[in-house]
Amino acid sequence: MDLLRSLPIGLYLEQPQTWLHKLDPRIKFFWLMSFLTTYVFANNLWRVLLVVLLIIATLIARIPKRVWQQQMGWLLMLCFFVLVIAAISPDGLGISYQPRLPENDFILTEQSNPATSTTPTPTIETSPTQERQKYSYVLFEKGAIKVTRRSLDLAISLSTILFTVIYSTNLYLLTTAPEEITAALESLMQPLQKFNIPVTEITLMLTLSLRFIPLVLEEVQNLIRSIMTRAINWKKLGLKGAVKVWMLVAERLLQNLLLRAEQMANAMMVRGFTSPNEHRVQWHDLRLKRRDWLAIATLILFWGVRLAIGNEV
Repeated sequence: MDLLRSLPIGLYLEQPQTWLHKLDPRIKFFWLMSFLTTYVFANNLWRVLLVVLLIIATLIARIPKRVWQQQMGWLLMLCFFVLVIAAISPDGLGISYQPRLPENDFILTEQSNPATSTTPTPTIETSPTQERQKYSYVLFEKGAIKVTRRSLDLAISLSTILFTVIYSTNLYLLTTAPEEITAALESLMQPLQKFNIPVTEITLMLTLSLRFIPLVLEEVQNLIRSIMTRAINWKKLGLKGAVKVWMLVAERLLQNLLLRAEQMANAMMVRGFTSPNEHRVQWHDLRLKRRDWLAIATLILFWGVRLAIGNEV
């Protein structure tokens, strides 16, 4: 269960403060939404470029290697397995490809019939030295393993989308504090207050849920470690006994999480927090600085490149 500590998914990195930490959370949110939406109706070249861009941004930001090495390593391994499995899987078309032209060069010559027409029929010839463009729908086939153009295209799409969705979100949470995320969303959702939508309550629940993620990971880790220390003989328990043990563990996990939630509620009440309207909290001071305007200009350039080279072929 040390994997939960080595892969702190959804946790905020307080130190060191990189240039990604110092960007305005609203700008980072727009960047996140751009990564999550630009791969829609995009070609595979653009999807691969998104993966490369995320890796380069991580390296340029100088995030400690201990933080991203295992996260990125495990995620790249998972995406590689998805790529291989999807590539060798049936593509769903169920067609048998046949070449349009014979293998050998040919000369098609048709002469007109002088009894019926006086106009000669044009002759269509193919030069033996003329190079024909080679096309093969099946890229690799050996035994039961068969890779086609469509299966490879689907494999690249699935693997790159999986990496982009998971790692871009994790990078955003890694470099943005929960209070900054709350302030950014509350600022962006201010127009919804005209429709009597409780924006402050929604952002408060979001902040508490982000704070609750480490507690859930800690409770899961502690319970599984308690089972490992007891050295349970699972073979003697059988299937019924194993299911009974894991049901007890799940029940205990739910009780501990409810206890933690009650403790958080009591802490808020002790501090005089009765409602967001009466107890106003200034989450974060949002101000656009020079580096934020540079990030906005880069985002506009990012979308321009997407529209130029990233459209689906």
